[in-house]
Amino acid sequence: MPIIYGFLERITYHNEENDFVVAKLQEKGKRELTTIVGNLTAINPGESLKLTGRWVHNKKFGEQFQVETYEVTVPATVHGVRKYLGSGLIKGIGPIMAERIVKKFALDTLEIIEKTPKRLSEVDGIGPKRIEMITRAWEEQKEIKEIMIFLQGHGVSATYSAKIYKQYGDRSIEVVKENPYRVAQDIHGIGFITADKIAQNMGIDPNSLIRAKAGVIYVLNGLTEEGHVYYPETDLVRKAKEILKVDQEIITKAITELSKGKEIILEEINVEKDHRAVYLAPFYVAETEIAQRLRGLKESPSTIRPIHPEKAIEWVQQKLNIELAEKQKEAVLLAGNSKVLIITGGPGTGKTTIITAILKIFQQLKLRILLAAPTGRAAKRMSEATGWESKTIHRLLEYSPKKSDFKKDQEDPLEADVVVIDEASMIDTLLMYHLLKAIPPQAHLILVGDVDQLPSVGPGNVLKDIIGSGIFTVVRLTEIFRQAQESMIIVNAHKVNQGEFPILKEIEKKEATDFYFIQEEEPEKALNQILTLCSERIPNHFGFHPIRDIQVLTPMHKGVIGAINLNIELQKKLNPDQQGITHGSRTFKLNDKVMQIVNNYDKEVFNGDIGWVSRIDQEDRELTIDFDGRLIPYDYSDLDEVVLAYAISVHKSQGSEYPVVILPVTTQHYMLLQRNLIYTGITRAKKLVVLVGTKKALAIAIKNNKPQLRFTLLSERLKS
Repeated sequence: MPIIYGFLERITYHNEENDFVVAKLQEKGKRELTTIVGNLTAINPGESLKLTGRWVHNKKFGEQFQVETYEVTVPATVHGVRKYLGSGLIKGIGPIMAERIVKKFALDTLEIIEKTPKRLSEVDGIGPKRIEMITRAWEEQKEIKEIMIFLQGHGVSATYSAKIYKQYGDRSIEVVKENPYRVAQDIHGIGFITADKIAQNMGIDPNSLIRAKAGVIYVLNGLTEEGHVYYPETDLVRKAKEILKVDQEIITKAITELSKGKEIILEEINVEKDHRAVYLAPFYVAETEIAQRLRGLKESPSTIRPIHPEKAIEWVQQKLNIELAEKQKEAVLLAGNSKVLIITGGPGTGKTTIITAILKIFQQLKLRILLAAPTGRAAKRMSEATGWESKTIHRLLEYSPKKSDFKKDQEDPLEADVVVIDEASMIDTLLMYHLLKAIPPQAHLILVGDVDQLPSVGPGNVLKDIIGSGIFTVVRLTEIFRQAQESMIIVNAHKVNQGEFPILKEIEKKEATDFYFIQEEEPEKALNQILTLCSERIPNHFGFHPIRDIQVLTPMHKGVIGAINLNIELQKKLNPDQQGITHGSRTFKLNDKVMQIVNNYDKEVFNGDIGWVSRIDQEDRELTIDFDGRLIPYDYSDLDEVVLAYAISVHKSQGSEYPVVILPVTTQHYMLLQRNLIYTGITRAKKLVVLVGTKKALAIAIKNNKPQLRFTLLSERLKS
């Protein structure tokens, strides 16, 4: 089998999932760089490699060396050392600093970092702090190399090995040997499939109970990501059986064991049909407590003194210089005598006016009022609309990274007589549970939201279930106010919500409106239309900024006009020239629009928050993202928490508003086309909506008013 030697010049492609790499190798004695391909874990530019494999001819890319096995040695040339250090392998050394260090110490560089790091102070720009950072990173890099060799032997990629090391440190090998399935539960991005691969390589029996238990938890976690709070046992067993490929008895035994250990809770939901609900323990606690606490809140006495209805309405109308409609008056008065009040309605129905009027009256009564919303953007919008301070629910409840929990709860409740929550349709089961724990019994709770939007990204359908229980005071706003009727966005949103086809104007006809439609059947042509709209037509014709003002919302992630491909193409079109870094298969550049996709309580950045890349530091291996003026640093290894956000899913757009929304609606999205999805997408836009696709696809979506079923028992618990 052919053997080649050389040092790694650069990595041109890396697939995080399987560590498939395409790279350029500088072979000894050759002028041209050699293309190497294969599964190579934990390699870095500048390393010397001994590779065995075979030469293959690729029709598109020419001659390549297909790697079968490889060995890594330290670099043997000055150029190799410079390349190795400048690759970003060691925090504190980027390409410029690597150049300086190697110029000073040449081939002795690595030995000096290893044995006498204090000598690095002889290099310009390196002080004690940076020496300490480099020394620590060098030690970690050595440790991680050992761990990576162990994990690589068990089929784990370099990216996942780094995550495992970050989670468990020098205990990594010990933890993985003891129970490889732990990594799936403890580490974001590592799923059961990866953990199972490690376990199989370590010789764990596929029929073992430890594997079946981990598999059941994995399936349940996946189901919560689909929005379910519980899952019927028979369906759970079937799903687990498909994934685990084991006998049903083993899965049933695993469910029994998990139930005994209180990791899951089983509850009879239909005794006659022998149906049982299976909950992950935290979701069972959350759902039962929400029901108990909401009922308790409703029934406990209020401390708000009664107000004279006619006088209050007259006074507030005068103060705000407005005329309230009958439904609005009703909502304002109910706020004073309903312990739990729900106000729901679409855009243009006057929800914000009601909140402002309620706040004005309660302020006059000298009450302690707190306002919050599930996202930073929704909270900011509420503050701007009402002139009253509004926070995210997480900030209101004072999340403590040390405790990994909220400071505010039943032991230390919120100091409030009234708590108003906007965008309540976005609140999932766990967040609602934590919020209710912190609301004192005498306080009033006002939930404001649009129940016809998509449900929360997290599990549950909280607002819909509370309304559906029929035991709380609900004000439904249906009247669109005169000024709102001038907007086709609002008119069409209500038409869609009522199952009617919207009024469509074609952009080519240049009619003045804020709602346009472009007919395009082929996905590739729809993609080109979206790229042109973002880069030229909308900025040139309407004056909107192509990145900051325009948001592409799409029903799905995959496909030509799914979020993943749209982001790649929009980044090329809108931000082509900036410097960037590649993390796995994604490239982040300066000024890119990005979105956080998991809650990070330490950074106080949450799922769905959008920001801009404001700085990339190759030396410190750090990227800084600007979230509405808050500059948050990300280590390169944390970048799997962030994705490009030129295009995002409609689900992720909830609670946000954008000047312009472009929404592809094509029959390729057939499985996901629903009325509430189109309605949610349209209602995110403030000034302009452009639909790109077919009238047939739009008609399919409007006709489909059966939202995907979410298994939850909150409504039943509230009634019982």
